[in-house]
Amino acid sequence: MKSSLDLGLIGNSQVAALIDAAGEIVWYCLPRFDGDPVFCSLLQEHESGEGTGYCVVELADQVKTEQNYLANSAVLVTRLTDAHGGTVEITDFAPRFRQFGRMFTPMMLIRQIQRLQGTPRIRVRIRPASDYGRDACELTHGSHHIRYVSPGRVLRLTTDGSVTPILQELPFFLEDRITLILGHDETIQEAIRPLARRFLHETLAYWRDWVRDLGIPFEWQDEVIRAAITLKLNTFDDTGAIVGAMTTSIPEAPDSGRNWDYRYCWLRDAYFVVNALNRLGTTHTMERYLRYLVNVVAGAPEGRIQPVYGIDGRGHLEEREVATLAGYRQMGPVRVGNQAYKQVQHDVYGSAILAVTHFFFDQRLVQQGNAALFHRLEPLGEAAIRVHDEPDAGLWELRDTKRIHTFSAIMCWAACNRLSRIAVHLGLADRAAYWQIQAEHIHTVICARAWNDRKKTFTAAFEGEALDASLLLMHDVGFLAAEDPRFALTVAAVERELKQGQYIFRYVEKDDFGIPQNAFIVCTYWYIYALTALGRNDEARLLFEDMLTRRNRHGLMAEHIDVGTGQQWGNFVQTYSMVGMINAAIRLSKRWDTAF
Repeated sequence: MKSSLDLGLIGNSQVAALIDAAGEIVWYCLPRFDGDPVFCSLLQEHESGEGTGYCVVELADQVKTEQNYLANSAVLVTRLTDAHGGTVEITDFAPRFRQFGRMFTPMMLIRQIQRLQGTPRIRVRIRPASDYGRDACELTHGSHHIRYVSPGRVLRLTTDGSVTPILQELPFFLEDRITLILGHDETIQEAIRPLARRFLHETLAYWRDWVRDLGIPFEWQDEVIRAAITLKLNTFDDTGAIVGAMTTSIPEAPDSGRNWDYRYCWLRDAYFVVNALNRLGTTHTMERYLRYLVNVVAGAPEGRIQPVYGIDGRGHLEEREVATLAGYRQMGPVRVGNQAYKQVQHDVYGSAILAVTHFFFDQRLVQQGNAALFHRLEPLGEAAIRVHDEPDAGLWELRDTKRIHTFSAIMCWAACNRLSRIAVHLGLADRAAYWQIQAEHIHTVICARAWNDRKKTFTAAFEGEALDASLLLMHDVGFLAAEDPRFALTVAAVERELKQGQYIFRYVEKDDFGIPQNAFIVCTYWYIYALTALGRNDEARLLFEDMLTRRNRHGLMAEHIDVGTGQQWGNFVQTYSMVGMINAAIRLSKRWDTAF
């Protein structure tokens, strides 16, 4: 089986799984997003009946497969058809609904396999792995369950079907339906079928109620709804953390070595997610993340914060290579952990303060910002003042190169600018004046040192020549007005130097791993934002429509795109990319009151 990113995502904000077009579960980590993958065939290709680390329903003489989400939900349905007209339907979901006054999000996946027509003959193969594919699990079983035992973990399958053909992977005729529940090593007391039916009904009701409360644009409603659900699935409810993606080590380009673990919370990425969710009106997810962020900030020594943290808030994410998995399409290495936690990235101060600013100005939030919270943020602002003109790794996380990155300096300016605005809001006149003076100073420094008068553009680094796509956000974060001629000139320079075909590269100069081969998807969305700000709406709409054609069959996007083939690369599902889609749709859509 050749790995692909034509995948569907299911989950409940506690666990999540990726499922391929034939209904195979190819990625599923336990006990949470950053855990050991029980199913890992996304990074370890296999032939039918061989290997470990996957869960699949095989239909004899299969000739056709169809797959779709049930409307406005995270429930995925796969239909398999055989050469004789027999059809099987697989419904996959992770339960999520309110029960006993709280949200019920068990470490559980449910697969319902139903005969629709004909006499389909199926084989169920469930082969969990442990320690990143190193070991198969030991099996024990009872009359209605199978236990897959590995050191420190037991995965339990509970079913209303016959255990023997599942245990021995024997083919059998599916007469009606069977239910498979994968979860904790706990006995399920209720009858399996009505339990699964109730869980499905409640889960569908939850997602449809959640979608009903979204403030979506008039145009591209289906696309925005799917993106919003995906962002929700990428949040870890227990702490409020938002992961960059569900996977590790999907290469940014073939055989590039740019294989990273994204199952952690980047403060920069999460800020953009919070902004998008705020625009859609989903405040609960935003509020949970803000609490996570405030706790991270509270533990930061002298206001120094990392660019990335674990979803539990831990700061240590030691990176290592895993030799037991060959990698996506056998393009290793597979990495666990991320060295970026050690990096110095100065834009994080702006990302953190911009996110927490919602506490002070959004009246919908239960917790409102006050003077005490403001004073806890001030050390971050002081850190931003100290480092705004010092070298760092930048938002692109260069591993062996440090420069005074313009975007990092702009976000340091944004930290001071927002602190000034918060102080005005709180009536703290002295602090407002102080932070305004600091913001103005940093603004002056950036304009003097990052503007290249010969090229008529801001550059990626102070006194530099090269560009990077983050310059497209100068207007978005409020650093330059759209009417400022320097903004239009910078956008024009980005078009000349970073645009290849329809897409924008994050940069084109050689880095630690060579010259970038693929475009970074969110950068093209940033370009759409800039075009819209400049009043070039027709161009922006055409480009946005093109970007929508590059999504996979379910409307999901990875991190990178091959400008020639349109093929997606990089970790999946990428929150940055889905946020870009939402924000572009909101900017470009006709207004509801003028659409008819």
